[in-house]
Amino acid sequence: MSEPQVTIVVTPRERFSYTRESLESIYQYTKVPFKLVYVDGNSPTKIRQYLEAKSQEKGFEIIRTNYYLFPNRSRNLGLERVETPYVVFVDNDVIVTSGWLEALIQCSEETGATVVGPLVCQEEPVHETIHFAGGESRIIRDIKGRLRLREKMYKQGRRVADIRPQLQRTPTELSEFHCTLVKTEVFRQIGFFDEAMLNTKEHVDFCMAVAQVGGTVYFEPDSVATYVPGKPLKWTDLHFYMLRWSDAWELASLSRMQEKWGLAEDSYFKQKYKALGWRRRDTILLPLIQKITFGIKHRFLQKVLMYGLLAPVEKRLNRYLTTQYAKQHLQQQQVQAPTHSKILETATSRN
Repeated sequence: MSEPQVTIVVTPRERFSYTRESLESIYQYTKVPFKLVYVDGNSPTKIRQYLEAKSQEKGFEIIRTNYYLFPNRSRNLGLERVETPYVVFVDNDVIVTSGWLEALIQCSEETGATVVGPLVCQEEPVHETIHFAGGESRIIRDIKGRLRLREKMYKQGRRVADIRPQLQRTPTELSEFHCTLVKTEVFRQIGFFDEAMLNTKEHVDFCMAVAQVGGTVYFEPDSVATYVPGKPLKWTDLHFYMLRWSDAWELASLSRMQEKWGLAEDSYFKQKYKALGWRRRDTILLPLIQKITFGIKHRFLQKVLMYGLLAPVEKRLNRYLTTQYAKQHLQQQQVQAPTHSKILETATSRN
Protein backbone atom coordinates (compact mmCIF):
# COMPACT_ATOMS: atom_id res chain seq x y z
CA MET A 1 0.00 0.00 0.00
CA SER A 2 1.27 3.49 -0.83
CA GLU A 3 1.61 6.10 1.89
CA PRO A 4 -1.78 7.81 2.52
CA GLN A 5 -2.03 11.31 1.08
CA VAL A 6 -5.22 12.19 2.94
CA THR A 7 -6.47 12.18 6.51
CA ILE A 8 -10.20 11.93 7.20
CA VAL A 9 -11.18 13.90 10.29
CA VAL A 10 -14.63 12.90 11.58
CA THR A 11 -16.25 15.37 13.95
CA PRO A 12 -19.57 15.47 15.84
CA ARG A 13 -22.19 17.61 14.14
CA GLU A 14 -25.33 17.66 16.30
CA ARG A 15 -25.98 14.13 17.55
CA PHE A 16 -24.27 10.77 18.15
CA SER A 17 -26.87 8.17 17.27
CA TYR A 18 -25.83 7.86 13.61
CA THR A 19 -22.16 7.22 14.39
CA ARG A 20 -22.09 3.55 13.39
CA GLU A 21 -23.83 3.98 10.03
CA SER A 22 -21.64 6.93 9.08
CA LEU A 23 -18.29 5.44 10.05
CA GLU A 24 -19.01 2.08 8.47
CA SER A 25 -19.94 3.77 5.19
CA ILE A 26 -16.51 5.43 5.16
CA TYR A 27 -14.73 2.09 5.52
CA GLN A 28 -17.05 0.38 3.04
CA TYR A 29 -16.79 2.94 0.25
CA THR A 30 -13.27 4.39 0.58
CA LYS A 31 -10.75 2.47 -1.49
CA VAL A 32 -7.75 4.82 -1.59
CA PRO A 33 -5.31 4.66 1.36
CA PHE A 34 -6.21 7.08 4.13
CA LYS A 35 -5.60 7.90 7.76
CA LEU A 36 -8.55 8.58 10.02
CA VAL A 37 -8.84 10.71 13.15
CA TYR A 38 -12.11 10.49 15.02
CA VAL A 39 -12.98 13.38 17.32
CA ASP A 40 -15.37 12.14 19.99
CA GLY A 41 -16.81 14.93 22.10
CA ASN A 42 -18.48 13.23 25.05
CA SER A 43 -20.49 10.62 23.19
CA PRO A 44 -22.80 8.27 25.17
CA THR A 45 -21.30 5.10 26.66
CA LYS A 46 -22.50 2.73 23.91
CA ILE A 47 -21.11 4.96 21.18
CA ARG A 48 -17.82 5.36 23.02
CA GLN A 49 -17.49 1.60 23.39
CA TYR A 50 -18.31 1.07 19.71
CA LEU A 51 -15.66 3.60 18.65
CA GLU A 52 -13.03 2.04 20.91
CA ALA A 53 -13.71 -1.41 19.46
CA LYS A 54 -13.70 -0.09 15.89
CA SER A 55 -10.48 1.80 16.53
CA GLN A 56 -8.79 -1.42 17.65
CA GLU A 57 -10.08 -3.18 14.55
CA LYS A 58 -9.23 -0.49 11.98
CA GLY A 59 -6.32 1.28 13.64
CA PHE A 60 -7.59 4.84 13.64
CA GLU A 61 -6.94 7.46 16.31
CA ILE A 62 -9.64 8.69 18.69
CA ILE A 63 -9.49 12.11 20.33
CA ARG A 64 -12.00 12.04 23.17
CA THR A 65 -13.16 14.76 25.54
CA ASN A 66 -15.52 14.38 28.49
CA TYR A 67 -17.48 17.45 27.41
CA TYR A 68 -19.34 18.48 24.26
CA LEU A 69 -17.44 20.28 21.51
CA PHE A 70 -18.47 23.03 19.14
CA PRO A 71 -17.63 22.31 15.47
CA ASN A 72 -14.54 24.44 14.87
CA ARG A 73 -13.00 23.24 18.12
CA SER A 74 -13.52 19.64 16.96
CA ARG A 75 -11.96 20.37 13.59
CA ASN A 76 -8.94 22.05 15.16
CA LEU A 77 -8.36 19.12 17.50
CA GLY A 78 -8.38 16.79 14.49
CA LEU A 79 -6.33 19.13 12.32
CA GLU A 80 -3.49 19.15 14.83
CA ARG A 81 -2.98 15.43 14.09
CA VAL A 82 -2.86 15.83 10.30
CA GLU A 83 0.45 15.05 8.58
CA THR A 84 -0.82 14.50 5.04
CA PRO A 85 -1.13 16.89 2.06
CA TYR A 86 -4.93 16.61 2.15
CA VAL A 87 -7.48 16.58 4.95
CA VAL A 88 -11.17 15.76 4.59
CA PHE A 89 -13.59 16.96 7.24
CA VAL A 90 -16.67 14.73 7.57
CA ASP A 91 -19.53 15.16 10.02
CA ASN A 92 -20.53 12.10 12.06
CA ASP A 93 -23.99 11.89 10.46
CA VAL A 94 -22.82 11.56 6.85
CA ILE A 95 -23.10 8.57 4.52
CA VAL A 96 -20.60 8.50 1.64
CA THR A 97 -20.74 6.65 -1.68
CA SER A 98 -18.32 4.55 -3.71
CA GLY A 99 -15.49 6.62 -5.15
CA TRP A 100 -16.33 9.71 -3.11
CA LEU A 101 -12.81 10.39 -1.89
CA GLU A 102 -11.07 9.56 -5.16
CA ALA A 103 -13.26 12.09 -6.97
CA LEU A 104 -12.44 14.84 -4.47
CA ILE A 105 -8.69 14.25 -4.68
CA GLN A 106 -8.77 13.98 -8.46
CA CYS A 107 -10.61 17.28 -8.72
CA SER A 108 -8.01 19.04 -6.58
CA GLU A 109 -5.10 17.52 -8.48
CA GLU A 110 -6.54 18.39 -11.89
CA THR A 111 -7.72 21.91 -11.05
CA GLY A 112 -5.34 22.94 -8.28
CA ALA A 113 -8.35 23.61 -6.05
CA THR A 114 -7.64 24.42 -2.43
CA VAL A 115 -11.06 23.21 -1.29
CA VAL A 116 -13.33 20.66 -2.96
CA GLY A 117 -16.88 19.89 -1.93
CA PRO A 118 -19.04 16.98 -3.12
CA LEU A 119 -22.68 16.90 -4.11
CA VAL A 120 -24.25 16.90 -0.66
CA CYS A 121 -27.66 15.30 -0.24
CA GLN A 122 -29.97 15.32 2.76
CA GLU A 123 -32.14 12.91 4.72
CA GLU A 124 -33.20 9.33 4.04
CA PRO A 125 -33.50 7.65 1.61
CA VAL A 126 -29.90 8.69 1.12
CA HIS A 127 -28.44 10.20 -2.06
CA GLU A 128 -31.82 11.24 -3.50
CA THR A 129 -32.53 14.84 -2.42
CA ILE A 130 -29.98 17.61 -2.90
CA HIS A 131 -28.89 19.71 0.03
CA PHE A 132 -26.00 21.55 -1.58
CA ALA A 133 -24.53 21.70 -5.09
CA GLY A 134 -22.14 24.61 -4.79
CA GLY A 135 -22.99 28.16 -3.91
CA GLU A 136 -22.03 31.78 -3.37
CA SER A 137 -20.10 33.27 -0.47
CA ARG A 138 -18.70 36.76 -0.84
CA ILE A 139 -18.93 40.32 0.40
CA ILE A 140 -20.57 42.98 -1.75
CA ARG A 141 -20.85 46.74 -1.32
CA ASP A 142 -24.34 48.17 -1.72
CA ILE A 143 -25.31 51.56 -3.13
CA LYS A 144 -25.00 53.10 0.35
CA GLY A 145 -21.45 51.86 0.67
CA ARG A 146 -22.26 49.19 3.25
CA LEU A 147 -20.54 45.81 3.18
CA ARG A 148 -23.06 42.99 2.97
CA LEU A 149 -22.77 39.20 2.91
CA ARG A 150 -23.90 37.37 -0.20
CA GLU A 151 -24.60 33.72 0.62
CA LYS A 152 -26.53 31.29 -1.54
CA MET A 153 -26.80 27.51 -1.83
CA TYR A 154 -27.60 25.96 -5.20
CA LYS A 155 -30.23 23.30 -6.02
CA GLN A 156 -31.38 22.65 -2.45
CA GLY A 157 -34.45 20.41 -2.33
CA ARG A 158 -34.13 19.24 -5.95
CA ARG A 159 -34.13 15.51 -6.72
CA VAL A 160 -30.77 14.15 -7.84
CA ALA A 161 -32.38 12.00 -10.55
CA ASP A 162 -33.99 15.06 -12.14
CA ILE A 163 -30.88 17.20 -12.58
CA ARG A 164 -27.81 14.97 -12.20
CA PRO A 165 -26.82 15.25 -15.92
CA GLN A 166 -26.78 19.05 -15.54
CA LEU A 167 -24.29 19.01 -12.67
CA GLN A 168 -20.67 19.52 -13.71
CA ARG A 169 -17.39 20.10 -11.94
CA THR A 170 -17.13 23.85 -11.57
CA PRO A 171 -15.45 26.61 -9.55
CA THR A 172 -17.69 27.82 -6.76
CA GLU A 173 -17.43 30.02 -3.68
CA LEU A 174 -18.80 27.78 -0.98
CA SER A 175 -18.33 24.31 0.44
CA GLU A 176 -20.13 22.92 3.47
CA PHE A 177 -18.46 21.05 6.32
CA HIS A 178 -20.81 18.08 6.04
CA CYS A 179 -17.99 16.82 3.83
CA THR A 180 -15.16 18.84 2.32
CA LEU A 181 -11.58 18.24 1.19
CA VAL A 182 -8.87 20.82 1.89
CA LYS A 183 -5.22 21.14 0.91
CA THR A 184 -3.50 21.14 4.28
CA GLU A 185 -0.97 23.78 3.21
CA VAL A 186 -3.63 26.50 3.22
CA PHE A 187 -3.73 26.45 7.02
CA ARG A 188 -0.20 27.88 7.05
CA GLN A 189 -1.69 30.97 5.43
CA ILE A 190 -5.04 31.34 7.19
CA GLY A 191 -4.34 29.66 10.52
CA PHE A 192 -6.63 27.22 12.26
CA PHE A 193 -10.42 27.46 12.21
CA ASP A 194 -11.81 30.49 14.01
CA GLU A 195 -13.06 29.24 17.39
CA ALA A 196 -15.07 32.40 17.95
CA MET A 197 -17.41 30.95 15.32
CA LEU A 198 -19.25 28.62 17.66
CA ASN A 199 -22.03 27.02 15.67
CA THR A 200 -23.05 28.68 12.41
CA LYS A 201 -21.58 30.19 9.24
CA GLU A 202 -18.17 28.78 9.99
CA HIS A 203 -18.07 27.28 6.48
CA VAL A 204 -18.79 30.73 5.01
CA ASP A 205 -16.03 32.29 7.10
CA PHE A 206 -13.58 29.55 6.10
CA CYS A 207 -14.28 29.73 2.35
CA MET A 208 -13.95 33.52 2.32
CA ALA A 209 -10.67 33.23 4.23
CA VAL A 210 -9.40 30.78 1.60
CA ALA A 211 -10.42 33.12 -1.20
CA GLN A 212 -8.74 36.02 0.58
CA VAL A 213 -5.32 34.32 0.29
CA GLY A 214 -5.87 33.37 -3.35
CA GLY A 215 -7.22 29.85 -2.84
CA THR A 216 -9.98 28.33 -4.94
CA VAL A 217 -13.08 26.27 -4.16
CA TYR A 218 -14.55 23.65 -6.50
CA PHE A 219 -17.77 21.66 -6.64
CA GLU A 220 -17.32 17.99 -7.67
CA PRO A 221 -20.59 16.14 -8.37
CA ASP A 222 -18.84 12.82 -9.03
CA SER A 223 -18.41 12.66 -5.27
CA VAL A 224 -21.70 12.21 -3.41
CA ALA A 225 -22.39 12.26 0.33
CA THR A 226 -25.61 12.53 2.33
CA TYR A 227 -26.11 14.01 5.76
CA VAL A 228 -28.90 12.43 7.77
CA PRO A 229 -30.57 14.67 10.37
CA GLY A 230 -32.35 12.98 13.26
CA LYS A 231 -36.00 13.78 13.94
CA PRO A 232 -37.09 12.99 16.53
CA LEU A 233 -33.83 12.83 18.46
CA LYS A 234 -32.81 10.01 20.72
CA TRP A 235 -32.80 10.89 24.41
CA THR A 236 -29.00 10.66 24.56
CA ASP A 237 -28.69 13.29 21.80
CA LEU A 238 -30.88 15.98 23.38
CA HIS A 239 -28.35 17.77 25.59
CA PHE A 240 -25.73 18.02 22.87
CA TYR A 241 -28.26 19.14 20.26
CA MET A 242 -29.66 21.88 22.51
CA LEU A 243 -26.18 23.18 23.22
CA ARG A 244 -25.00 22.83 19.62
CA TRP A 245 -27.87 24.98 18.34
CA SER A 246 -28.21 27.26 21.35
CA ASP A 247 -29.32 30.86 20.97
CA ALA A 248 -26.20 32.15 22.73
CA TRP A 249 -23.82 30.28 20.43
CA GLU A 250 -25.65 31.42 17.33
CA LEU A 251 -25.72 35.05 18.46
CA ALA A 252 -22.00 34.91 19.26
CA SER A 253 -21.22 33.37 15.86
CA LEU A 254 -23.26 35.93 13.91
CA SER A 255 -21.70 38.76 15.91
CA ARG A 256 -18.22 37.41 15.18
CA MET A 257 -19.02 37.11 11.47
CA GLN A 258 -20.29 40.66 11.32
CA GLU A 259 -17.39 42.13 13.25
CA LYS A 260 -14.66 40.12 11.54
CA TRP A 261 -15.70 41.03 8.00
CA GLY A 262 -17.00 44.54 8.72
CA LEU A 263 -20.54 43.69 7.66
CA ALA A 264 -23.60 45.88 8.09
CA GLU A 265 -26.38 44.63 10.35
CA ASP A 266 -28.79 44.31 7.44
CA SER A 267 -31.83 42.15 6.72
CA TYR A 268 -29.60 39.06 6.46
CA PHE A 269 -28.59 39.29 10.12
CA LYS A 270 -31.96 40.58 11.34
CA GLN A 271 -33.66 37.55 9.80
CA LYS A 272 -31.20 35.24 11.53
CA TYR A 273 -31.86 36.91 14.88
CA LYS A 274 -35.61 36.60 14.40
CA ALA A 275 -35.34 32.88 13.64
CA LEU A 276 -33.18 31.96 16.64
CA GLY A 277 -33.97 28.49 17.94
CA TRP A 278 -35.81 27.26 14.85
CA ARG A 279 -33.86 24.00 14.72
CA ARG A 280 -34.72 23.16 18.32
CA ARG A 281 -38.37 23.98 17.73
CA ASP A 282 -38.54 21.79 14.62
CA THR A 283 -36.47 18.89 15.91
CA ILE A 284 -37.35 18.77 19.62
CA LEU A 285 -40.60 20.65 20.31
CA LEU A 286 -42.62 19.86 17.20
CA PRO A 287 -42.34 16.06 17.59
CA LEU A 288 -43.32 16.50 21.25
CA ILE A 289 -46.40 18.51 20.28
CA GLN A 290 -47.36 15.86 17.75
CA LYS A 291 -47.27 13.28 20.54
CA ILE A 292 -49.34 15.47 22.85
CA THR A 293 -51.98 16.04 20.16
CA PHE A 294 -51.88 12.38 19.00
CA GLY A 295 -50.82 13.52 15.54
CA ILE A 296 -53.94 15.61 14.99
CA LYS A 297 -53.04 18.70 12.95
CA HIS A 298 -54.68 21.68 14.60
CA ARG A 299 -52.71 24.84 13.76
CA PHE A 300 -54.14 27.02 16.54
CA LEU A 301 -53.58 24.36 19.21
CA GLN A 302 -50.06 23.66 17.96
CA LYS A 303 -49.25 27.37 18.01
CA VAL A 304 -50.55 27.73 21.59
CA LEU A 305 -48.54 24.71 22.75
CA MET A 306 -45.41 25.84 20.93
CA TYR A 307 -45.23 29.54 21.72
CA GLY A 308 -47.47 29.76 24.74
CA LEU A 309 -46.10 26.83 26.70
CA LEU A 310 -43.15 24.81 25.41
CA ALA A 311 -40.92 27.36 23.65
CA PRO A 312 -40.59 29.74 26.65
CA VAL A 313 -39.70 26.83 28.94
CA GLU A 314 -37.23 25.42 26.42
CA LYS A 315 -35.56 28.82 25.99
CA ARG A 316 -34.97 29.14 29.72
CA LEU A 317 -33.52 25.64 29.81
CA ASN A 318 -31.35 26.47 26.82
CA ARG A 319 -29.96 29.56 28.54
CA TYR A 320 -29.19 27.53 31.65
CA LEU A 321 -27.35 24.79 29.71
CA THR A 322 -25.36 27.33 27.73
CA THR A 323 -24.39 29.33 30.81
CA GLN A 324 -23.24 26.22 32.67
CA TYR A 325 -21.19 25.06 29.70
CA ALA A 326 -19.54 28.48 29.35
CA LYS A 327 -18.53 28.45 33.02
CA GLN A 328 -17.11 24.94 32.88
CA HIS A 329 -15.61 24.60 29.41
CA LEU A 330 -15.85 27.44 26.91
CA GLN A 331 -13.28 29.84 28.35
CA GLN A 332 -10.78 27.03 28.86
CA GLN A 333 -11.19 25.82 25.26
CA GLN A 334 -10.61 29.28 23.82
CA VAL A 335 -7.50 29.80 25.94
CA GLN A 336 -6.13 26.51 24.63
CA ALA A 337 -7.03 27.21 20.98
CA PRO A 338 -4.21 25.99 18.73
CA THR A 339 -1.85 28.16 16.71
CA HIS A 340 0.33 27.17 13.76
CA SER A 341 1.98 23.89 14.66
CA LYS A 342 5.10 22.08 13.52
CA ILE A 343 2.85 19.20 12.50
CA LEU A 344 1.17 21.36 9.85
CA GLU A 345 4.47 22.75 8.65
CA THR A 346 5.80 19.24 8.23
CA ALA A 347 2.66 18.06 6.47
CA THR A 348 2.52 20.92 4.01
CA SER A 349 6.21 20.70 3.17
CA ARG A 350 5.53 17.21 1.81
CA ASN A 351 2.92 18.41 -0.70
